[in-house]
Amino acid sequence: MSDPHVTVNGQDRPLAGLPAHTSALDLVRGLGLTGAKEGCAEGECGACAVLVLRPHGDDSRWTPVNACLVPAVALDGQEVLTAEGLGTPDDLHPVQSELAERGGSQCGYCTPGFVCSMAGEYYRPDRPEGFDLHALSGNLCRCTGYRPIRDAADALGPPPGSDALAQRQQRSAPGPVPTRTDGFVRPLDLAEALALLGEHPDATVLAGATDLGVEVNLRGRRPTYVVAIDRLPELRELSTGDPIEIGAALTLSEVEATLGAEVPLLDEVWPQFASPLIRNGATIGGNLGTASPIGDLAPALLALDASVVLVSSRGEREVPLSGYFTGYRETARRPGELVRSVRVPRPLPGLTAFHKVAKRRYDDISSIAVGFGLDVVDGTVVRARIGLGGVAATPIRALATEAALEGRAWARDTVEAASEVLRGEGTPIDDQRASAAYRSAMLGNALRRLWAETTGGSR
Repeated sequence: MSDPHVTVNGQDRPLAGLPAHTSALDLVRGLGLTGAKEGCAEGECGACAVLVLRPHGDDSRWTPVNACLVPAVALDGQEVLTAEGLGTPDDLHPVQSELAERGGSQCGYCTPGFVCSMAGEYYRPDRPEGFDLHALSGNLCRCTGYRPIRDAADALGPPPGSDALAQRQQRSAPGPVPTRTDGFVRPLDLAEALALLGEHPDATVLAGATDLGVEVNLRGRRPTYVVAIDRLPELRELSTGDPIEIGAALTLSEVEATLGAEVPLLDEVWPQFASPLIRNGATIGGNLGTASPIGDLAPALLALDASVVLVSSRGEREVPLSGYFTGYRETARRPGELVRSVRVPRPLPGLTAFHKVAKRRYDDISSIAVGFGLDVVDGTVVRARIGLGGVAATPIRALATEAALEGRAWARDTVEAASEVLRGEGTPIDDQRASAAYRSAMLGNALRRLWAETTGGSR
């Protein structure tokens, strides 16, 4: 096993000796690549964005991520680009050139992060004509204003055929390599990972680090032993059969791209789940593993009647998601167990919706989140599943509201009566995001909104 190393802007850089909590941002800035900055230290501003070459089908893709969250040693064997690696003052990259010509940089603090996120979209292999501005939704500009940045993005055409970075995407990204350094291990297969967890019951399991990175940066957490599972092939499979099965180590961006329009309810979740920079790192298993009561994914999965497959050296077991959350940030996962996959049974509900109430439209923590999964046959609700987030110590099912809907006509009076029941679900609290009264009011309005959106409110 060779010493850990990473390729940064085409140069091989050693990782040996770095503590497991050292971020990729600290690594590149220590190399003198100071374009990437620490702004928020929790993945909200994008000033730290860099590009990592990731698998994309049979080829690869330059994928922007938040360097402030990713442990440097987790990049062992991989290829990284910073803004400095895209172009130089004498030979600007097209993204850099357009930003400069159109006044897209003022103080310049956020600009390298915008450059990397913009370059990720510029090199997106399946990019149609035009530029998806949502690719920049994880980057915050503090002084320039977004119009010149948008103008620069809209001015970008496709990469020329001679572009070396575009050509690099036509070959496979580096595969996973086994890593062993002080306090950090990346096993090559699931069996080894489970054995390590058996030997180290207090180990920290690492996938996208979008939660752990915040703990390290803002709360001073220093994990003593980290087991990285993000590249285990057994956790990166996806099947669209019956049930749909989604591997726990797939990033949310990968799940979105692979599922396509297969699960309409999840299609509503993705644009509202944090930002592309976060979704490029966060995994579906990690999201459920943290058991946050305000996570956006759990309410939708509860509405889909999903279950969680847990695996250990003793074997596998399947737990309904409705019974998986046992307390605040607590789950039914036992010591030595990993989330292997998430299963969504078919047939999918015929009427679905995801409603998120937050102070910002995008990239914000929800005050409440509601997932609806209803089956209406001949005007009658024959089955109802409603998942809630932000109104209790855990994500919950709205069982009383489901009972108030099932067996009744999908009609205005049913919706009004069930909306009053929904107002009383959970145990909402007052905090900085919303009052308990507001949360209850929004719960009731969520069902009325579903009715209005699906019927026009005319029956």
